[in-house]
Formats: sequence, C-alpha cells, structure tokens
Amino acid sequence: MSRIVVKVGTHAIASRSGHPDHEALSRLVKQICRLKKAGNEVIFVSSGAVAAGMEALGLTKRPDDINDIQMCAAVGQARFICEYEMLFEEFGEKIGQVLLTYHDIDAPVNRLNVQKSLEHLVKAGIIPIINENDVVADDEIKGMTFGDNDWLSFLIARLVGADALILLSTVDGLLDDEGKRIEAVKDVTKVMRLAKSKSSSSLSKGGMLSKLKAIKAAVDAGIDTYIANGRKQVLSSLFNSRRFGTYFPGRKVRKVK
Repeated sequence: MSRIVVKVGTHAIASRSGHPDHEALSRLVKQICRLKKAGNEVIFVSSGAVAAGMEALGLTKRPDDINDIQMCAAVGQARFICEYEMLFEEFGEKIGQVLLTYHDIDAPVNRLNVQKSLEHLVKAGIIPIINENDVVADDEIKGMTFGDNDWLSFLIARLVGADALILLSTVDGLLDDEGKRIEAVKDVTKVMRLAKSKSSSSLSKGGMLSKLKAIKAAVDAGIDTYIANGRKQVLSSLFNSRRFGTYFPGRKVRKVK
C-alpha cells in the first residue's frame, strides 16, 4: 500500500469560462477510485472553486478585490463539491471536504489537528478533498496564504507522510526547450533556473515555476513527485512506465537514530 497525494489544477477540470468540466472530472475521479481500489490511500487536493464562482457570477476575469475573490470561492466551492460527491458515489466511494487556511498548517496545535483528521478520514476509507479556504483567506496579508495549491499539496504530502505527490496540470510534464517531455529529473535546482514565470492566468494563480518550488521541497523531503496531464488517463500508468509525465525521485532522507 502507498499513500498518494493527488493535486489537480483549475485548467485541468474547468472549461475556459470556469464552469466545472464534467467529462474531465469524471475521468479524473475514475482514475482516483482505481488507485484506491488497488490498495492505495489517496488524498485529493483540488483547485477550481474561484473559477467556478466566477463563471456562476458572470465574471470573465479573476477579480482583484479580495472580497470579490472570497465571494467567488464561496459560490464555486459548493459547485465543485456537489460534482465530486455525485461522481465518487458512482464508484461507491465516500468523500470528505477539508478547507484549510495558512494558520491551520502554520500553528503547531492546528497542524496536529489537521494531521489527525486526515489520518482518521483515510483510515475510515474516506477520500479527503482539500482546498485552500479562500472564503476566509486574505491575500492582502503577505505570507498569510499558501499562494497556490501546489505548495499546499506539498505541505499535505509532508504532513501525512505520503510516498508520492502527483501534480496534474494541462501539460504532459516538464518540457525542454524544444517542447519535448522530459521523462525524469534528478536535479530540480538546475531546471528551476530555466523556468520562466508566465503571465497570470485569468482563472488561477499557479504556474510551472510554482510547481517546481513545490516539487523541490517534496523531493528534499524524500517524496517521489510527478507532473502529468490531468486531462489524460495517466494516474494508473505513472508508477509503471515513463510514457506519461515527468518523474522527480525523492531524495533519501537519513533517519535520525
């Protein structure tokens, strides 16, 4: 049995307008359920709430005002969790929604409570679906948010002692200068300096540089990490072949005696 954290980005599960993409969600949920039925423990980190709220409220651009972002998150989170509940139920799986803020992970007592809650959910066979609680998070206070769910997924993977972290995006993995997929990367530091920040998305706030920072932290913590295309059938194949995604082997962490 392996403990796996799967994180999916907004663009892999939402249409350009931000509306939840039912076909993409259904395909992803099916893969997650297969992982679980194969004997793995799965923790799911999902973006998309703000984008779904934007679409529901008729907005075409991510708001700048923090109150508007919080409003979009409140509306959109309900949309996504309803979709997930319906889809997971088709495979006989139960889910539990977990919304976290920076303080829930930063404060030792809160962090321990989160850890215990996640352990209890997983041991009970329930798949936790985690997202940053953007309804109460405040981007205006520097350092008081996770920044994006890439970093949150690393923190969760480290917190629960995950064996693997999978970051699902809309690209086939880390690409070289010619646009070809790199199968495996042993030194994340070398590729980080080659990554260039792209302009902010109209729906989300992540990017490849964001992913590489999370990957480096995960690798340093001894967690095997992958980037793959969330719009393709990749989860069941990542561990058995190099035909999909990019693999970042976790470093061997010396145990303290």
